[in-house]
Parts: sequence; structure tokens; C-alpha cells
Amino acid sequence: MKIVVGEILPLALVVTLSPLNVIPVILLLFTKRPLVHASCFLAGFVVGVAGVLGAAVALADAVDLSPGSGHSTWVGVLKLALGVYLVVAAVRKFRGRPRAGEEGSMPKWMDGIAEFGPGKSVGAGLALGAVNPKNVVVALAAAATIASAALSGGREIGAMAVYVFVAVLGVATPIVVTLFLGDRSHEVLDGWRTWLGRNNATVMSVLFLIFGVVLIGQGIGAS
Repeated sequence: MKIVVGEILPLALVVTLSPLNVIPVILLLFTKRPLVHASCFLAGFVVGVAGVLGAAVALADAVDLSPGSGHSTWVGVLKLALGVYLVVAAVRKFRGRPRAGEEGSMPKWMDGIAEFGPGKSVGAGLALGAVNPKNVVVALAAAATIASAALSGGREIGAMAVYVFVAVLGVATPIVVTLFLGDRSHEVLDGWRTWLGRNNATVMSVLFLIFGVVLIGQGIGAS
């Protein structure tokens, strides 16, 4: 169990530290009903992240990736492929980063986020948690690690819960800051939003490179 958690935690950090996952909840905290909308986004995000991981683990369990099975080498191949994908994505992100003085570009759907109600906030969180390709990639790697460990049902669920908890901390943190600081949080959150927007590409390229190399190492070791 400890070994599995140690291997999936770095993958969960890719999700929780992703600026594109955090910026929307910060923007929602500047709307007319900030805590309601941001909490709805968080709820949708949790369901999205947990849903993708749960589906991936169920599929991996059905295939049987446990040690000694005929499919056990697939884990190493999958991690190797996902690691290469993240390294390539890191290079592309770094090359496409804004130059000095330029603002980083955000997805167009964020332009109308100030008008989101609870329903749209839940939907946005769900879509971002479940459909974002980077979240899906690391969920697949985490699922392969969990399924290949041949854990009992309870421990498998426990490992999944740890992954989801860590993966959503980045989205939850601005909400916690608002609860503790109230109106004083606006200046702090606006500073975070500006920094994350400007440095999104650089942050993600570093994360992808580090954890891509980690996955390649794990893939080689498991092959």
C-alpha cells in the first residue's frame, strides 16, 4: 500500500499544481456568490477526477495487471508511453510559453465564467476534472499502478481516495483561503491569478518534464 501511494502521489501533484485547474475557481471567487459557485466547481471537479480514475482502475482490474499475469508487462509499457508523452508535452509547453512582458493565453470558455451559475460551475468542474487530457493521462498511469499492485478491495479504494484528495487540493485551496480571510482574500487571490496566468506554460512544462521522467523510469523498471 505504501509503495503504491508513493508512486501515485507525484501523479496527483501534476493535477493539483496545474494552473488551468486552479485559475477557474479563483475567478469564480470574484463572482456575486463566490463560495457557492466555487464550491460547486470543486464538487464537479472531485467527481470528474474520481470518475476518470475509477473507470480506469476498473478497466485495469478487468484486464488483470497483477504480477505474474500475462498482462503485467503492459504496466511498464503504458507508463513508458505516458512518460514520453509528458516529456514531449513539456517541450511543447516550454517552446510556446509567453515571452517577457506578454500575458499567457487562457481557454476562451473562461471569458464568460463571471456569468456562471451553480449548474454551469458544477459542469465546468466536472468537465475539467474528467476531460482535460493531462488529467486523463496521469489518471491512467495512477490506475495502472493501483491495479498492478493486486491490493484488496478496501486498500484499492483507499489508494484511489488518497490520489483524489491530493489531486483536488489545488482547487480547494483558494476556497479555504477565502473562508479564512474573507474580503481580505481578494488581493491574495488576484495576485495568484495573475502569477498563474503569466507562468502557466512554464509551470506545466517543469511539472510534465519531472513527472514524465519519473514515469519513464517506472516504466523501464516494470518492463
